[in-house]
Amino acid sequence: MSRLRIFSETDTANPTLSTTDQGDIARELQRIGVAFEQWQASAPVAPGDAPEKIMEAYRADIDRLVSERGFKSVDVVSIAPDNPQRETMRAKFLDEHFHKEDEVRFFVAGSGLFTLHVDEQVYEIKCEQGDLIAVPDSTRHWFDMGPEPSFIAIRFFTEPDGWVGHFTGTDIAQRFPRYEKGQAG
Repeated sequence: MSRLRIFSETDTANPTLSTTDQGDIARELQRIGVAFEQWQASAPVAPGDAPEKIMEAYRADIDRLVSERGFKSVDVVSIAPDNPQRETMRAKFLDEHFHKEDEVRFFVAGSGLFTLHVDEQVYEIKCEQGDLIAVPDSTRHWFDMGPEPSFIAIRFFTEPDGWVGHFTGTDIAQRFPRYEKGQAG
C-alpha cells in the first residue's frame, strides 16, 4: 500500500503526518509541486514482459504525460532481487541529490521509497504498483529500492544528461529510515 509520511528534518522518529489515502497523498505532495497519480493498465502485464508490451499497456497515460510535459524519451527499467549489482545500484541513489530535470517514475510492479527534502520538511513516499510520482527538477531527494529490489518502472526523460545526480554532500539521508520491506510498510 502506498504511503506518505512527513517529518521535520530534525525529528526522524515522529512523523507529523502518516497516510495511506491516495487522495491525501496527492494533495499533500501537490503543495510542494510533486505530482502523484494512479494508473491502470489497459492489458495485463507481468514481470518478464517485453518493455514494448509494458509501455503499450499504459500507452494512453504515457502519451498524455509526454504531450503535457514534453518528454523526449521513455524507457522501462526492471530490477530483480537476485540482481548481482543490487547493492551497488541501491547505494547509488541513497544520498541526497537533485537533478536538472523532473524525475518522473511510474511503478508497473514492485515498490521503492522516494524521500524528498523540501524546506525544513522530509516527505517519505512509498511508491507501489500503479503509482506515478513526478519530482520537480532541483528538488533535493534520495531513493531507496531496498536490500532486495524488486520493481519495474517506466521512466520519462527530457534530456539524456538531465538525470545526472548532483549530490548535496549532506548526511540527512543517513538520518532517516531506510526501505526495508516489512519495516517501512
